[in-house]
Amino acid sequence: MTSLEPELATAVRRQVVDVHGVPASALVAEVPRPQAVIVALHGGATTSAYFDHPGHPRLSLLRTAAAAGFTVLAPDRPGYGSSAGHDDHMRTPDQRTDFAYEAVEALLKDRERGVGVFLWAHSAGSELALHMANDPRAGELLGVELAGMGRVHHPRAVRAMEEWRSDPTRTRPSLRHALWYPPQAYPPDVHGGQRIGAASPAYEGHREGWQEDLMRLAARVAVPVHITLAEHEQVWINGPEGLSDLASLFTGSPRVVLHEQAGAGHNTSVGRTALAYHLHVLAFVEECALGVPALPTERGRRDG
Repeated sequence: MTSLEPELATAVRRQVVDVHGVPASALVAEVPRPQAVIVALHGGATTSAYFDHPGHPRLSLLRTAAAAGFTVLAPDRPGYGSSAGHDDHMRTPDQRTDFAYEAVEALLKDRERGVGVFLWAHSAGSELALHMANDPRAGELLGVELAGMGRVHHPRAVRAMEEWRSDPTRTRPSLRHALWYPPQAYPPDVHGGQRIGAASPAYEGHREGWQEDLMRLAARVAVPVHITLAEHEQVWINGPEGLSDLASLFTGSPRVVLHEQAGAGHNTSVGRTALAYHLHVLAFVEECALGVPALPTERGRRDG
């Protein structure tokens, strides 16, 4: 046991709340007198367990952030976890945004919030995060972390989509190799996501017009933004090109910070470098909570 692991002993528990008759589930790590609250939104084909992988507390965002003094809520996004199967309540972005906000409010009932809420999103969860950041209810929002998303797909992902289009028997592109590349970036029992996987709701197979929505939503985000792409990202174009391209959309943000996570694949929160990634972004969350102002040259800065 390393000296850090006892600090990650914060209890993580599952909680289910009611949102207008639909159950909403989440993993929660609560601390007394938190500096702030982090709301962590998982990506596609997984659940909130992405942020607290079974058997790997060192990789857990919930445990690491709680050790740093933050309460963390990791809701199962609309259509996942307890809300799976309630498709009539999840069809539109507005419905999903409302559901997410109602769930967060119910989870935060009687809990201290510190100075506000920070949204931390991975991959497909970034769409929900941007809608939430554009909502009038985002008044106490401190900032946003977006990981594993972009505007231009990586050539490997493009090939998978082309194979899908050429074979009508396929129901969706097979991106498994790109999502979990390279294998050595993950512990053996984590690679492939067998213990955290879940069926995707129907709406995630219909994302026409998302690029236009991304440009519109990103331009209206009025809080600091942190963007992370993995060194070995194979779903989106990464490196300086991918990072700067995405950063250029956030014209209304007072601060945009870019980070390439060394040694990581697409799933940055469950790879071997997850702790390094979490600590890096938690430093940004702390700065947002303290109200650190943007520097004149901040926009587009790449931490590397």
